[in-house]
Amino acid sequence: MFTEIEAKLKVDSLQKVEEKLRELGGLFVAEQLQSDIHFDDSNSTLTDSDQCLRLRRQVVGESTGYFLTYKGAKEKSNYKKRQEIEIQVSDADSMQKLLSALGYEQKLCVEKKRRLWRLGECEVALDQLQELGSFVEIEGPGDRQIARVQESLGLTELQHIPKSYASMIMEKINPAKSK
Repeated sequence: MFTEIEAKLKVDSLQKVEEKLRELGGLFVAEQLQSDIHFDDSNSTLTDSDQCLRLRRQVVGESTGYFLTYKGAKEKSNYKKRQEIEIQVSDADSMQKLLSALGYEQKLCVEKKRRLWRLGECEVALDQLQELGSFVEIEGPGDRQIARVQESLGLTELQHIPKSYASMIMEKINPAKSK
């Protein structure tokens, strides 16, 4: 079991952040294309309790991988902090059939282009979503490390976004259902 701790920030330009990462000696890891299929039961039990079950298709160069991820409800924190369990899946079709047999259905697919960097003890993801725009996610082992990276990137004035991309897209699609 792993606890994910991250800051999600909406930015006007990913290019400026990437230039700053280079300047600071950040290490470019990979460019990824991610398609996240979000599942829930017919009563939206997971969504209503702030949990997530997703199957991710991740393409890096010529390589494609699949990951099933469960995320627990967000904990009280200055950052987005929640339990995360992730396993690599070799057969995505069978996994979708298994989830369906267990009563989960596909609710939403979120697609993004991600450029992943490493700076200090943190991963810095530069995300581009057609529906939402540009975001920076800083994930690290603790609040101090994340705050240090956010400050070094010159992003301290930006407000943290506690919502997932999926919930932001759902609010955009159906604003009447947003809480």
